[in-house]
Amino acid sequence: MKNILWCLLFCLCVSSSCNKMLDEKVVSSAVDDFYNTPGGFQSAVTASYLGLRSFYSTERGMSLSVFGTDTYTNGSDGDFKFANQYTSQFDPRYIHLRDLWNSFYQTINTCNVVEDRADLIPGLDSTVKHLGIAQARFCRANYYFILVQLFGAIPLQLNENKEIVTESHRDPVDLIYNTIIADLRYAVQTLPATQIEWGRATKPAAEHLLARVFLTRASSAVAVAGDYDSAATYSTRVISQYGFQLLTDVGKVWEQGKENNTETVFAVQYTTDALYNSTDNNACRFFLMQYDVLAGMKRDLANGTPWKRFRPTKFLLDTLFADRVNDTRYEKFFTTVWFANVATAKLKVGDTSVWMPGYKTTDTVKNYLLVTPDKYTEKLYPSLNKFADALRPDNQASGVRPFIAFRLAEDYLIAAEALMMTGKKTDAIGYINTLRMRAARVGANEAETTAYREAMKISEAQLTTDFILDERGRELVGEQQQWFDLVRTHKLVERVRLHNPQGGPNIEGKHELRPIPQDQIDRTSNEFLQNPGY
Repeated sequence: MKNILWCLLFCLCVSSSCNKMLDEKVVSSAVDDFYNTPGGFQSAVTASYLGLRSFYSTERGMSLSVFGTDTYTNGSDGDFKFANQYTSQFDPRYIHLRDLWNSFYQTINTCNVVEDRADLIPGLDSTVKHLGIAQARFCRANYYFILVQLFGAIPLQLNENKEIVTESHRDPVDLIYNTIIADLRYAVQTLPATQIEWGRATKPAAEHLLARVFLTRASSAVAVAGDYDSAATYSTRVISQYGFQLLTDVGKVWEQGKENNTETVFAVQYTTDALYNSTDNNACRFFLMQYDVLAGMKRDLANGTPWKRFRPTKFLLDTLFADRVNDTRYEKFFTTVWFANVATAKLKVGDTSVWMPGYKTTDTVKNYLLVTPDKYTEKLYPSLNKFADALRPDNQASGVRPFIAFRLAEDYLIAAEALMMTGKKTDAIGYINTLRMRAARVGANEAETTAYREAMKISEAQLTTDFILDERGRELVGEQQQWFDLVRTHKLVERVRLHNPQGGPNIEGKHELRPIPQDQIDRTSNEFLQNPGY
């Protein structure tokens, strides 16, 4: 690969179908010739997914997509607060950028190995070959899509790297997008609607990603006529063609052990096998406040291991989730009550230890800690619970649950935005209201439930880009979308300045792109240009 100095470098992963889940087991020191066999081909296909574990549910991925937005700012802990604060430390030496860049390009090389060697493997079944290539191209498209959003013009390599190369060049953004779209169209044409092993790419997963790609390109400098129409077409196909359904209870979407539900389009797999699981799957820890130093509380698996990295902004809690009468998403997505798991002089195990009512109150509290919004700090705040992981082996172990990367709710949001941008507000409003009504409170009777659902509807006049961003912030909070959404809509600087007191004073236009990692520049023999301002 022209931007990596390594020779052929990729991890061999062996698939285990005993639980019908894609299980990425890494085996090192594989002989190169092995990948010229049918078994080696299958292993390389599985290894094409490995880079996903570098981004989804990891500190580097979360810091580059959740941090520094209008919905999340920094908590008290962590070495990477500058990623939220946009200080001078956010520079080309930032290790999250370096590690993500290297991981993605290494795995892109794996994807290229699959495609380049497929026709050369004796005895490889034709169907197996094309399905394997389609999976590798789906993964490659996802890696390049994330990279082009983060960095802009990047090196594009579509063939296996077989020798040390020291020269590297940044290819045009429009070429990157055209390649991504070509890869995904091949995947759509080739992949089945479902896979026996959950976690493998499917036709609807490729269509979902295509919808994202077209929506993003549509507002970029390399937009092509019809991009919004294509985004609407692919998102509505996912909604209507494959049997996916919004769960009745939005709080069940992320229920542990039930991630493979009717709303999940694609999920990145982790495993309970400590030998093969990633040590980076820690989303379960990042959003938790410091409950474990409070009276009646200690760390346990049920409540999680608080790392206090990501703290919700006042804008997220008080504005986006202002409606807590009709809309249930705040109470479903956030933990606001903690129950004692250690007895004290005043508390028995099971008693309320901490309560965050979300509003000011003059109630007199004797036994438990009452934390009203004016008392929120970098250590005390409502905690996002989507990624809670009580099945970890112990408090120090990494998470074991899959991460839902694509889900049906986003297709409703993409369809609404794309249709709105093409002047079809009447059609768009149906998608946004369907999603919002799903989150409505269930009343004591049918009349009450209907009233709540009607109150969740919006009019065509209310449907704007800012409203779409607000709705995405409510529905997809924490799901590694917000930074990309703000950049895509050209709202990053505006909304961070308005709603993120830690990041607002320092953010500039240059921050709509991340700096190219310095070691990429240093190891390139020719001049490799840095992004402006870094």
